[in-house]
Amino acid sequence: MKLKNPMLVVSNIDKSVEFYKKVLGLRVVMDYGANKVLTGGLALQTIETYKDFIGTSDINFGCNNFEVYFEEDDFDKFIKRLEESDIDYVHPIKEHSWGQRVVRFYDLDKHIIEVGENMKTVCKRFLDSGMTAPQVTQRMDVPMKFVVGCMR
Repeated sequence: MKLKNPMLVVSNIDKSVEFYKKVLGLRVVMDYGANKVLTGGLALQTIETYKDFIGTSDINFGCNNFEVYFEEDDFDKFIKRLEESDIDYVHPIKEHSWGQRVVRFYDLDKHIIEVGENMKTVCKRFLDSGMTAPQVTQRMDVPMKFVVGCMR
């Protein structure tokens, strides 16, 4: 068994593709018409075809029970780009207890998108601030092997 793609049902596939391109920098790598696969493996499916696939028109958007997660190496640059977009935020930037900064927002169909600071970047930020490897391990709740790998 192999997971192939997470798939989001969307009300307007062309507008959704444009949203993911503008906001997250994704692009279409496979175009099947009613289904498009974007870089990173995220697939989008038209609501009309999905209703037919599952045999019901009972599809709900905005349930806040699922998110698509991305990591960004240059989180500050991404946030500046995000601020230039018309985004409906789930919450503003926050820092989790392990030090990673994240932001969550909705796509056009109210799917939650989370963008977090790359975990290696978080580790390097702590190391650059003068924290020792054991301190970073404790702060981030990660194995020493991860921290040592970030030091290279």
